[in-house]
Amino acid sequence: MQLHVINTGYFKLDGGAMFGVVPKSIWQRTNPADENNLCTWALRCLLIEDGDRLILIDTGMGDKQSEKFFSYYYPSGSESLLGSLKNAGFSPGDITDVFLTHLHFDHCGAAVKYDHKGALVPAFPRAVYWSNNDHWQWAVNPNSREKASFLKENILPLEESGQLQFASPETPSPFPQFDILYMDGHTEKQMLPVISYKGRKIVFAADLLPSVGHIPLPYVMGYDVRPLVTLEEKSTFLRQAVDEKYIIYFEHDAQNECCTLKHTDRGVRLAEAFPLKEIE
Repeated sequence: MQLHVINTGYFKLDGGAMFGVVPKSIWQRTNPADENNLCTWALRCLLIEDGDRLILIDTGMGDKQSEKFFSYYYPSGSESLLGSLKNAGFSPGDITDVFLTHLHFDHCGAAVKYDHKGALVPAFPRAVYWSNNDHWQWAVNPNSREKASFLKENILPLEESGQLQFASPETPSPFPQFDILYMDGHTEKQMLPVISYKGRKIVFAADLLPSVGHIPLPYVMGYDVRPLVTLEEKSTFLRQAVDEKYIIYFEHDAQNECCTLKHTDRGVRLAEAFPLKEIE
């Protein structure tokens, strides 16, 4: 098995929203904001190459939305989903599976594209797209709090194409390459892959832990629909991550790809940050 970092660019979100009740005077030490209180975040996906399977975890936000939409998020950077796949030696037609941790636009926007006729179609023509039924129903019938993040143009074409399948918390992972942790704090049934790699467990942290700055327990995003559930999930996960020596893979940390954790007198904290390629 080989793992490939798939960088798809950067975007900006309000620092206060990203850190919830934590004061700016504290969170800006790890995530400095610009003059508009916006912090820069990565859109970092992951590609698993294993035998005849190429599994893409999340897709980034893509480029098909309107200029007005992108004006809220300031996308930047020279890297793109297709460019990063090409640099890894692959094209969209090579992808066998697209595993979507959840269906917020910054995680699935590039899963769908416009074809030459202007129709919305899956961007990966041979791939099976993976979600789960509980989260799918949550996304297609969105609550008012998340409605702006669940965009029908990112979601419905996957079902209409016949390429959509569901994992389930009641059954084993459909992938031999990884197990799945289901988390309900950020959104209903977010799925985090736990990948067995070189004798280690690598957890694709998605929005449970967006960045190194979110490791302390109270650092919970204002976007989370159930923040107290996030606290419980984080507490259990962080202890387990230290005890089982997990490697955390960050989707949104603009500076750090991976890290390990350690127990301290103040709770679980960062042990070491490093790029994925340094895992031996």
